[in-house]
Amino acid sequence: MRRIALLTSGGDAPGMNAAIRGVVRCGNYLHMEVYGIERGYDGLIKGNLKRMDSRSVSDIIQKGGTILKTARCPEFNEEKGIRAGAEVLKAYGIEGLVVIGGDGSFRGMSDLNKLCGIPSVGIPGTIDNDLAYTDYTLGFDTAVNTVVDAINKLRDTMTSHDRACIIEVMGRKCGDIALFSGVAGGAESIVVPEHEYNIDIICDKMRKNAIKGKVSDIIVLAEGVCSCDELKKEIESRINIVVRTVKLGYIQRGGSPTVGDRIFAARCADLAVNLLAGDIQDSRVVGISGGKMVSLNVDEALAMKNEFDEKLYSIAGKLAF
Repeated sequence: MRRIALLTSGGDAPGMNAAIRGVVRCGNYLHMEVYGIERGYDGLIKGNLKRMDSRSVSDIIQKGGTILKTARCPEFNEEKGIRAGAEVLKAYGIEGLVVIGGDGSFRGMSDLNKLCGIPSVGIPGTIDNDLAYTDYTLGFDTAVNTVVDAINKLRDTMTSHDRACIIEVMGRKCGDIALFSGVAGGAESIVVPEHEYNIDIICDKMRKNAIKGKVSDIIVLAEGVCSCDELKKEIESRINIVVRTVKLGYIQRGGSPTVGDRIFAARCADLAVNLLAGDIQDSRVVGISGGKMVSLNVDEALAMKNEFDEKLYSIAGKLAF
């Protein structure tokens, strides 16, 4: 395989640029021509491709976002759109595709392989950490560090005013951002979709802390449970404590990637390019499991059930006691 392309799709994640850089340079090292597709599958259908070399990816490893841009593409959910994308790849003589994104992006490349025979490799780029086959996803570590930084700053001001604070974080139906940032940030309560929360237990903990002279409780809430305003109303209807809310939102997707995400991006890129250089014929995904880099068939990987870290959740409860 001597000509490949890559795209970023779905929500952006810190480390995507590091992965783009890795794919381009690892590909060039193996004497491959590498093309970047702008704005994901939408750009593929529209033919927005450009040749990339080592110079085109200089000075991007430290940048958040994605230089290739990203966009949603409803057309790629239909056979007509998939075949249109395949025709563009064939017109450019592209033999394989690297997709950096989440589960929806991986399903798109799987459909492309099944319908049109385009070999592809997926790099898990999503802050949500919701792909079961890999221990963590690209961007997760940076997002958690962003949340922890926010917790540290918010605790300062909440302590100064004797107020509690609910911090709503991203993650859809996966509570990993809330769990990991809550433990690292010393949160008094962590509310995740994997466990039904008990408002009475949360309020009782806040009452006991107030008796001890501390009312600046930090509650980290995963967006997949409810909104921070809803939780605030529940708490204030039960106890007389001033509660403030902060919805961190898209700030979690931005920022310079951590060392962990940069190293993971490099390893994923190297493995992805080597798989394509080995002339794979199916659609695969790469990741890390038990400290070792792995590759699996995309359908097998997406069929795996995500497992919540119950042990860490238990530890979080002990630390907040």
